Amino acid sequence: MKQAEPSEPQTSALPLHMIDILRRKRDGLALEAHEIEFVARGAGSGEIPQDQLAAWLMAAWIRGLSLDETRTLALAMRDSGEKFSSAGLGRTAVDKHSSGGVGDKTSFLVAPLAAACGVAVPMISGRALGHTGGTLDKLEAIPGYRTALPLAEFEIVLKKCGASIVGQTPALVPADRVLYALRDRTGTVENPSLICASILSKKLAAGLDALVLDVKTGSGAFLRMYEDCEFLAALMVATAEATGTRTVALLTDMNQPLGYAAGNWIELVEAVDLMRGKRPTASEDLRELSLILAGWMIFLGGQAESEQAGYARAEKALIDGSALRIFFEMVAAQGGDLRVFDDPGFHKPGATRVLESWESGYVATMDTTALGWAVQRLGAGREKAGEPVDPHAGILFHARRGAKVERGQPFATLYATTAAQLDEPEAILKQAIRFSETPPQSVPLVSRIFTSAEAEEYLARQ
Repeated sequence: MKQAEPSEPQTSALPLHMIDILRRKRDGLALEAHEIEFVARGAGSGEIPQDQLAAWLMAAWIRGLSLDETRTLALAMRDSGEKFSSAGLGRTAVDKHSSGGVGDKTSFLVAPLAAACGVAVPMISGRALGHTGGTLDKLEAIPGYRTALPLAEFEIVLKKCGASIVGQTPALVPADRVLYALRDRTGTVENPSLICASILSKKLAAGLDALVLDVKTGSGAFLRMYEDCEFLAALMVATAEATGTRTVALLTDMNQPLGYAAGNWIELVEAVDLMRGKRPTASEDLRELSLILAGWMIFLGGQAESEQAGYARAEKALIDGSALRIFFEMVAAQGGDLRVFDDPGFHKPGATRVLESWESGYVATMDTTALGWAVQRLGAGREKAGEPVDPHAGILFHARRGAKVERGQPFATLYATTAAQLDEPEAILKQAIRFSETPPQSVPLVSRIFTSAEAEEYLARQ
């Protein structure tokens, strides 16, 4: 990953102007801390026009940010608004964050799993970005669920339930709220430093003691090159550890959607079914990854002697119903109507189509990014910031990577807002999925783990 060149001598005594900062980054110069803080502060307050912020993002995307610039940006964005203190919770505060995927619904499992094992989980999440789904959009498929809680109420829910999943309020990390939306509209999402600063600004604002990062790899990851994913993982671990937050990053497979559902409401159903004791084969990767991530959270939170012991505790909480109880308590505490989880008539998509397999053979490869765009165009995501999403849109996959299928058997069910939205996603699926005469080689669910020492060693070699 290309790093910015050393900066020219500057003096913080001179007034700052955004156009000067823009030109310096455009020319490949490293910015000083007070310049980056100026950008974050101006983004959060609205004092810097969005066209200049968009230009700065593109310059940073092309020219790169150094490790020091990235750390400064993450902290400056964190400090652009209010921050939550976990000191009064009486538990170690630990969270999980994913770099973004398709069908990635682990948050709904790991938050109650870790909370059931004695860890506090103050989770500040985001909305759909690019081809990936948004945790908040999925939760808002539950009628009445409130993702915008004042910090005082956030603390009340955490003390009562042990977990709370919320979004950014106007006062909480406002710089990231603005830059996050701009990145989605300006093609500046896929950059390790910008991803790192965005994720960590939200997580560090939650007053965390520890953090577990799920960095996606493969065809559905924001960063397609495995080496870039390694760099992002190491960068985030080192940046968070520098602030005193114990952090670990796992590189996990996104060469196919996680689980069998990709959308909003249908993802919640899959997660709740697992917490209700169901164990469909198509959800096995979702179950396993959730337990691995929760195990690390429980370990870093001081509630287990190792991540393996944490896994065992998490699995017990999944089996005995503790996680389900906490999840429902959290949903109710945040205004969600629990009755929909037992109402088979709640799921009412505007249009439905069962896509039959167009070939026979083994499902060999999936372009998961393309599948994510198919989900978005069914109505489950947005093309412009602020657009509503359809809670009932999405895709149920009846065959996954490695499955043997016959031509004409059901391959996927598409749910859309309108019938006119079904054709393009169907065409995308047919282009994104390839078949073979022999089974594809298996891919490990977790390919690498970065602890603090491993991250620093990795970055020192770059």
